[in-house]
Amino acid sequence: MTAEVAATPAETPATNGHGDAHSTAGFAALTLGSIGVVYGDIGTSPLYALREAVMAASSSGEPAPHAVMGVVSLILWALVVVVTLKYVVILLRADNHGEGGTLALMALAQRGVARGASVIVLLGVISGALFYGDAVITPALSVLSAIEGIKLVTAAFDPYVVPLTVVILVMLFAVQSRGTAKVAAFFGPIMLIWFLVIGVAALPPILRHPEVLWAINPLNAVSFMLHHGIIGFITLGAVFLAVTGAEALYADLGHFGKRPIQTAWLFIVLPSLALNYLGQGALVIADAKAIENPFFLMFPEWALIPMVALATAATVIASQAVITGAYSLTRQAIQLGLLPRFEIRHTSEAHSGQIYIPRINKLLLISVMLLVLMFKSSSALASAYGISVTGTMVVTAMMGFVVIWKVWRWSPFAAAALIAPFLFLDLTFLAANLLKVLEGGWVPLALGGFVMTLMYTWRRGSRLLFDKSRKLEFPLADLVTMLEKRPPQRVAGTAVFLTSDPLSAPTALMHSLKHYKVLHEKNVILTIETAPTPRIDPSERVRLEQISPTFSKVTLRFGFMESPNVPRALAIARKLGWQFDIMSTSFFLSRRALKPAAHSGMPRWQDHLFISMSRSANDATDYFQIPSGRVVEVGTQVTI
Repeated sequence: MTAEVAATPAETPATNGHGDAHSTAGFAALTLGSIGVVYGDIGTSPLYALREAVMAASSSGEPAPHAVMGVVSLILWALVVVVTLKYVVILLRADNHGEGGTLALMALAQRGVARGASVIVLLGVISGALFYGDAVITPALSVLSAIEGIKLVTAAFDPYVVPLTVVILVMLFAVQSRGTAKVAAFFGPIMLIWFLVIGVAALPPILRHPEVLWAINPLNAVSFMLHHGIIGFITLGAVFLAVTGAEALYADLGHFGKRPIQTAWLFIVLPSLALNYLGQGALVIADAKAIENPFFLMFPEWALIPMVALATAATVIASQAVITGAYSLTRQAIQLGLLPRFEIRHTSEAHSGQIYIPRINKLLLISVMLLVLMFKSSSALASAYGISVTGTMVVTAMMGFVVIWKVWRWSPFAAAALIAPFLFLDLTFLAANLLKVLEGGWVPLALGGFVMTLMYTWRRGSRLLFDKSRKLEFPLADLVTMLEKRPPQRVAGTAVFLTSDPLSAPTALMHSLKHYKVLHEKNVILTIETAPTPRIDPSERVRLEQISPTFSKVTLRFGFMESPNVPRALAIARKLGWQFDIMSTSFFLSRRALKPAAHSGMPRWQDHLFISMSRSANDATDYFQIPSGRVVEVGTQVTI
């Protein structure tokens, strides 16, 4: 999943159900924007993918021409089958009101099944957790591989590769808080230049050794796999490096639309990548020693420094995309109840998708720095790459099957016939990458496992806490009836009580009556819901229900890709008859102090983890963007 940086997110549902909501936007501008944001990751794969694959295929000595041909053929057909057919042709059609990505697909699949929704959630948790592994490895691997090109100018630069990489990455993470709108304006043009340059640079080697064009024949790929046994299987894990970033096609569907993404891939990105891999293959066939760094060796010596600079810019763009993708995924996970509230800052008044999450930024920076200092080279780090991405692709294929069957209303046999070949290929890639666990593949698995534990603990603990709180709460309807018959002392103004359960009296209301023994003239029971759709139309944002002369219920609905803004949403309620004035309104929130119970329904270690996550959650006042001067917090102690 990549950046929400270069285009305005679709505020209206897709008109045809396939992400073509951008009918009024400039098609060329969207296509150029998609080149910069969507294809940054997969576009920088030529820096290391073919080198690692050929080295894996030739572990016993210099690469043989037939092995190089087989690897190039495998890469080309991986691009065709995995990226073009699975993502560009099929999954771009599986949009959730114009939005894509694994969590959007999870929400879409959940709506299609009556039973087994928990399995869909588990798949969503797995894919979301694995993405964080990708978000950590991509910046480290991409920038390292670009900076390593300096060593070809002179070996004297070798000691400076890691320090320079660290400096660039620190600068990249340091500017995140400023927003990416200005930088994003350059993404498309720079990446367009990148693709044109890497395509054109491949032409001379191809013209000198046109026999490499036989790699287009898929029989070369099949023959390589049949005749190389376990070596061929290991090579497949490295070949997968060429298609990492394919998830971005689907993740950024809502930002650019289906047609611009497809056009950019078919007419610019795929031809450039195919030419570059063929050119690298021709270079290695002519000179086996070129496997040291076939990408940069395609360029004349005078062009090395400019190409290192362009490659660094391209890898920074790829890194930027995956970093902001992590912000986007985190916001969705929070809205879907998979993570506690984090501080979310909006860096643009015009584009709601441009956000910055300080805590995620800090954790990503620390993790990326550790990876660079641990592995110190792109070749070493390449072994750690792939598992998280292949895992995400497997999960996407599984959820895609559910959507095609239940939402598109295909027969289960037709849906299986369509998805099974892709799932088989994804599982094969995953199995090949699992062979690299001991060489560094444990890193994304460990990180993904840790994030999965956090997500599961938060979801499970929140459910237990809700069930326990509900048993202790008083029915709201009964309380309102009692208060209307025997009203306590009234005070001027409006009190808004936030609650997740509109059927029960909010804890803050009960404690307010108990301690203050007064009631406001107007009282609002406010519930905030997260819809299974990315965004909610403003006309459906507010539901108002009068339950007595002094009590009313208000429900605010937000999509899982929106950041809740309570005051702005309540302003809509004026049209529904509620005279809302923020300066004469007090918001009452209950703050719970959690303690582990003897029997909570979770292991003791998970109790402590949930309590720790709860304490680290961002303040509800900030998260819902309520003016802090209008908030009254009532503390309660709860055992879980």
